[in-house]
Amino acid sequence: MDNRYSRQILFKPIGEQGQQRLQQSAVTIIGCGALGTALAETLVRAGVGQLYLIDRDVVELSNLQRQTLFTEQQAIDMTPKVVAAKQRLLEIRSDIQLHITIDHADSMLIEQHAKKSDLILDATDNFETRLMINDAAHKYNIPWIYGACVGGSGVVFPFIPNKSACFRCLLPTLPALNETCDTVGIISPAVQVTAAMQSAEAIKWLTGNEDQLMQKVHHFDIWSNEQMNIGISRIKRADCPSCGENPIYPALSLAEQTKVITLCGRETVQIVPDRNRNITLDDAERAATRLSNHVRRTPYFVELKVESMRLMVFNNGRLLIHGTKDNYEARRLYQQLFG
Repeated sequence: MDNRYSRQILFKPIGEQGQQRLQQSAVTIIGCGALGTALAETLVRAGVGQLYLIDRDVVELSNLQRQTLFTEQQAIDMTPKVVAAKQRLLEIRSDIQLHITIDHADSMLIEQHAKKSDLILDATDNFETRLMINDAAHKYNIPWIYGACVGGSGVVFPFIPNKSACFRCLLPTLPALNETCDTVGIISPAVQVTAAMQSAEAIKWLTGNEDQLMQKVHHFDIWSNEQMNIGISRIKRADCPSCGENPIYPALSLAEQTKVITLCGRETVQIVPDRNRNITLDDAERAATRLSNHVRRTPYFVELKVESMRLMVFNNGRLLIHGTKDNYEARRLYQQLFG
């Protein structure tokens, strides 16, 4: 066993056997922002064998206050977050099997990763994606660990199929985190505490310490020094479409119908084309040149400016439109580009 893990192996609940289990495990992290970068670094340092990172966005200056794997230069270069994260994580540990995906985490992509993972970590910023994670986890009988934070507060809970109520069952009772980082801000310590708790739950599961997992939903506010634990043993619903007696996993089928999404807490609209539509960066560059005089191409996307908006077209035709929350305007621009 590599000496780098000696202090972790000395921790009796993990030991040699637990460390071996970590090195044989595969984990998917959905989202590579504040929570995702902290989770990824912790698990890479802990010795997880394979790590899958999924994120649709690029590094921006406003990320640097709390997203710990990124640099100013990567923000200036608008490097995709998973690419920037991979660069740093491989510097930390060169033998990690690290797989990255620059794309929107739709139901198809989440299912693909659920099939090859021992655990999914939630580092997203919206309930729609969490419902997809929840349904995929139950469909393929693997755990996922919920985490959310805003302002100075956070919420964490490990969802284990057939062991507890699922995320859909809990939605009416979860602590409300309806504000966004854009409206009330966020402090880095709230991120770090949330990620630390998620990471601890992940390591417990992966090393065979399931009996030590949280039994109640944990909510904290690090600024006001308040916390509470919410029991959920009686909340599980027999008729739940995700974890009940006759599950149909609705988020996995309905998600494909959602093509235009306003991103949480930002003046940004995302458009995801049909997966059967083949749009390359060459196609995007030609279309952008017809629409704008301000076009820039990187290995990962084509950027153009239209009026007060900044558009980024990725290799599969996914479009981010920064500077608007108007879905109609977003559709109009997409049609101007690609018909």
